[in-house]
Amino acid sequence: MSVQRKRYPRIVLRFFLVLIAFITLFPLLWGISCSLRSDTEIFQYARPLSFHTFFPVQVTFESYVSIFRDFGFQRPIINTLYVSAITIVLGCLINSVAALAFAKFEFKGKKPIFFVILISFMIPFESIALPLYGVVNSFHWVNTFSGIIIPCLADGLVLFLFNQFFKDFPQSILEAAKIDGASLPRLYTRIVLPLSTPVFVTAGLMIFMNQWNAYLWPLVIARSPEIRLVQIALASFKMERVTLWSCLYAASMVSALIPLFLFLPFQKYYVQGITSSGIKG
Repeated sequence: MSVQRKRYPRIVLRFFLVLIAFITLFPLLWGISCSLRSDTEIFQYARPLSFHTFFPVQVTFESYVSIFRDFGFQRPIINTLYVSAITIVLGCLINSVAALAFAKFEFKGKKPIFFVILISFMIPFESIALPLYGVVNSFHWVNTFSGIIIPCLADGLVLFLFNQFFKDFPQSILEAAKIDGASLPRLYTRIVLPLSTPVFVTAGLMIFMNQWNAYLWPLVIARSPEIRLVQIALASFKMERVTLWSCLYAASMVSALIPLFLFLPFQKYYVQGITSSGIKG
């Protein structure tokens, strides 16, 4: 009887865990199902609810072929990967160097400047989009990759992540390197970088997700289809009089699965970087 009493809470717990997992995965499963059927079939079995509302009668990959053949969806993907790669490299470099200065060096105005940086990532981007556009336009960067990338390099949240990690960085190692005559660039490249892999991976993934999911700023700054990013390209499947639902679902699945496959190999480093960075406090 006692064994059965112990099993009952476990069964209930597992049931709720499975239920939560199903609720979490349902949008993804629904998107995959709709991307493997035609628009006609989607509307035909939409109501009333039945087995074929969720599972296609005839599986077809035509929508996946169409988004690349007819809509050139590969171009926005390549553009987004390019923008993300450049932003990750330069963003990690700029924010990590600044964070190292805040964490390990003393200079006038250090605390007020750092406070302003902390406030900066709490400000909604929508409130600065128009003034930022004016600045970018004055540099003639509208409708260029520079206009998309450069305003996103300095990130207060990424700098805060690096700063919290570098606070726990052993000061003795840096002092020993200085005694041996290491310059600041050499200290950064030979000592800081090799010992900070987890936080760099974490910051890189954060920057990548920000760029991959960016909508407002690419919408404002990138007018030409040649430099359009993936989230903007998704809107091209919703036309004036009709929405190509199967193609929209297929493109959404591609845009969702690419960051998922990139994230999974680095999941261990991401968790390690978060737990060791000081976001914990």
